[in-house]
Amino acid sequence: MREQKKQATREALSAAALRLALERGPDHVRVDDIAEAVGVSVRTYNNYFSSREQAIVAAINSEREAWVAAAVADQPDDVGLAAAIIEAIVDQYTDPGVPSREALLMITTRPALREAFFDTTSALEHPLTDAITRRLGDIDPHTARVLAASVAAAVRVAIEQWLHATAASVTAGGLVVPSGSLADLLRSTLAPLTPALDAAEQRAHRPAAS
Repeated sequence: MREQKKQATREALSAAALRLALERGPDHVRVDDIAEAVGVSVRTYNNYFSSREQAIVAAINSEREAWVAAAVADQPDDVGLAAAIIEAIVDQYTDPGVPSREALLMITTRPALREAFFDTTSALEHPLTDAITRRLGDIDPHTARVLAASVAAAVRVAIEQWLHATAASVTAGGLVVPSGSLADLLRSTLAPLTPALDAAEQRAHRPAAS
């Protein structure tokens, strides 16, 4: 119950941050405003987020990293590790409902929000490390973490390129013009990691020497 309450508070704070930012513009939203909207203290807010930008992008990110890790762990055994990771990431990061057009415009036109959004990709490392370890079983923990960190870095590169391209395609009237496929960018940046993921999987499944 305690963890559920903490998660509910985090979600309420991030939702309030995004709503206020869309209503007023992010430059006119203070941490005090976000905390007041949820009925908690600024001290409580600081237990969850270190800045308003972090809270805003948390609402857009919508705990995506945990869903990616769960999807990887739940893939059937006959699906290779590389395919499981790539498909899970593409599915979660190209959900057509997140972010909204207004939220996307806000992120792409403000460098501080773009940077905060880039930084959310690092949160993928630890849950994905656990998912790789559960999936492969007999794998060195350092190898699992390096693989997960590499995946997180590839995702960041794809999202950074996509958001910068999208920012450059915002029209004078504030319309976001599609700048290319995020799914294609994700597949492209993750593709070089396939040999390393395949090799780790083969080592984990190799019969022990007698």
